[in-house]
Amino acid sequence: MTRGQTCGVSRSGAPAGLRERKKRRTREALERAALRLFVTQGYDRTTVDEIVDAADVSQRTFFRYFAGKEEVAFATQDAVDALFLAELRRRPAGESPFDAMRGATLAVWAAVDGTDGGDITAELRTCAHRMIESTPALHAAHVRRTLGLEQQAARLIAEREGLDPETDPRPRVAVAAFSGVMRLVTGLWGRREGAGAGELRELTELHLDQLRPALSGCWRSA
Repeated sequence: MTRGQTCGVSRSGAPAGLRERKKRRTREALERAALRLFVTQGYDRTTVDEIVDAADVSQRTFFRYFAGKEEVAFATQDAVDALFLAELRRRPAGESPFDAMRGATLAVWAAVDGTDGGDITAELRTCAHRMIESTPALHAAHVRRTLGLEQQAARLIAEREGLDPETDPRPRVAVAAFSGVMRLVTGLWGRREGAGAGELRELTELHLDQLRPALSGCWRSA
């Protein structure tokens, strides 16, 4: 039991579950407001004051949830990355590294496709992706975050296979190849008008299924 709670009830008298739902709604409202402003007027020109005004909360409330504009800009991507790592940990032990990463990714897209995104529509998510790609400061941050995700995934793959990632390059090589394909996929998806999670899943399957033949097969026709 956490401090300030008694049998699921906070000191304020509100049920703990209700408080968590309220916090989640506040966080989502800030994300929606920020994404809309970033997309319509640009990331650099948007201020925290404008975000909190649009979400109808105080600046103090904003900083309870996010350290700054960059963190809120990547909030959705961070959630997707965390879900991917969680799904990768749950994959069956008998799967190959490639199949485990493929299965984890498709499970993430299925979860996103089945989630009520509220006002964060597929169109807004696509625009946010384009905004990150076209904003130098955010693109650089995206590269750093992707490298961090790759390192975590490589460590998970190494654990699954009983390898030391510091001495055996195979986990890092596998993750690098997989990640390269996923960057291609998300880039193609981001350029499609109105593309949603369903289209992202289709592109993912199409391109990942070409990874093995492209690396090991002969391309010349007989």
